Amino acid sequence: DSGGRLLTRQMSEIKSILIIRSSAMGDIVMASVVIEPLRRHYPRAKIVWLVQQGLEDLLDQNPLLDEVISWPKNRWKALWRAKKWWLLWQEMRQFKQDLRQFHFDLALDLQGLLKSGVLAWWSRAPQRIGLGSREGSQFLMTRVLKKNHADPRFASEYLQFLQTMGLQPGASHAPIVLSTADEKFVIQLKTQIKKDHYLIFCPFTTRPQKHWFPEMWRSLAQLLHQNLGKPILILGGTADLNQAQMLSQQQDYLLPLAGQTQLRQAAALIKYADLVIGVDTGLTHMGITYGTPTIALFGSTCPYLDADLGTGRANVRIIYHRLNCSPCQRKPTCHGAFHCMRAISPEEVLKTAMTLLSHPA
Repeated sequence: DSGGRLLTRQMSEIKSILIIRSSAMGDIVMASVVIEPLRRHYPRAKIVWLVQQGLEDLLDQNPLLDEVISWPKNRWKALWRAKKWWLLWQEMRQFKQDLRQFHFDLALDLQGLLKSGVLAWWSRAPQRIGLGSREGSQFLMTRVLKKNHADPRFASEYLQFLQTMGLQPGASHAPIVLSTADEKFVIQLKTQIKKDHYLIFCPFTTRPQKHWFPEMWRSLAQLLHQNLGKPILILGGTADLNQAQMLSQQQDYLLPLAGQTQLRQAAALIKYADLVIGVDTGLTHMGITYGTPTIALFGSTCPYLDADLGTGRANVRIIYHRLNCSPCQRKPTCHGAFHCMRAISPEEVLKTAMTLLSHPA
């Protein structure tokens, strides 16, 4: 659009770009679509991504990024809780000074929150562009771009961002770049389980309203084993280990790997899986970016309703039963009943999986 072309002309001399999307994993996965268009448009610019400590693995192998900055958010929170305010102030001051050593010409705040807006402001980039900036961060930006929440595409807000800036999105999704060691990890695991083919469950998120129910996962696992006879890997974080072990009790074809893989190792397992089934979580989104057959279960959220249009993948299926109260996002009104997720039956998921595997496209 004309606004995008004007913006691009104004940025013709950009030499250093800061991208801020510090969390969460799924958002970083989807926001990665901006890297290739930025590199294509600014081939000589230094492009740096600022990410929360612990999530660097998602980005640090990407050859199109010059550097990944690790933001110690959790340490700062710990110092605040411990009332070590002088030490906190010193570390914040040093981080701000280090950030300014890059002499950024442009900061892109893809998170749009106060914390990310402050980080962009600290960078002293003369141009600071925010995506849907709120919580006061809009006042720290030189320009704010609106979001179209009705857009059904996968990574829609980041694609909108590129288009408004006058940048052509890439022809494909932007999967997490793997190392040779990550690829070898998959080979070693296949040797360990004595199987070349496996399925993946991604059942865990940080919000209970996005969860499917444990008895549903166990029932689905039984049905898939009866029909396909393939082992099922359960992926997740360290905090999900106990739940993964409970899901796999008395079912030796379920392998609880939650908390036992690094992020890129989990991504590698997803890349080479026969099928990924998950809720609205970053690991499920990885399946889509790698082109792995993926079934995504949605209830309280639904960012890409139309599978083919929304994801650009013919081997993705979205299961979503819209109720009068959905999507509720972060404000469920069902008092923990989560009817939207209970409406999805193991039999429905099995039928979808069998159809998808018969015609993987």
